[in-house]
Amino acid sequence: MDLFTKEKRSKIMAAIRSKNTRPELLVRRYLFACGFRYRLNSPRLPGHPDIVLRKYRTCIFVNGCFWHGHDCPAFHLPKTNTDFWRAKIERNRIRDKDEQQALARMGWHCITVWECQLKPAVREQTLESLAYTLNRIYLQDHSIRYKMPENDDWDMAAETLER
Repeated sequence: MDLFTKEKRSKIMAAIRSKNTRPELLVRRYLFACGFRYRLNSPRLPGHPDIVLRKYRTCIFVNGCFWHGHDCPAFHLPKTNTDFWRAKIERNRIRDKDEQQALARMGWHCITVWECQLKPAVREQTLESLAYTLNRIYLQDHSIRYKMPENDDWDMAAETLER
């Protein structure tokens, strides 16, 4: 039995946003303050990732624990209309997995940040590990392997010229 009337429930559900959510804004503010530049909800990529960092070839999805069925204490299935919600959340999980696989095939890295990971007790650790992960991705993707010549007959760039 629902606590609200049908009209009130409809109004509540209509107010739920898919963009610019509070967890997403927390991640965006942190990334910008750390010097990361990004684009939002890129329509050219599968799944329209919440945050796209082209320089790092990385997509960040900021997911709500309820809507994406995260296995954490914050997630619980509603007591009413459970079959509908179970099927809906399972479809969301499958869609998320398919979108991330499509992005991986295109050469993109995918990071998922869960709403429960942005609670005040663990927020700083989560955001710092996100920045660390992005820097690791950048270094791995942009590392250049230098091979030194086998003989010692090569000029150094800082070598002085003898006159």
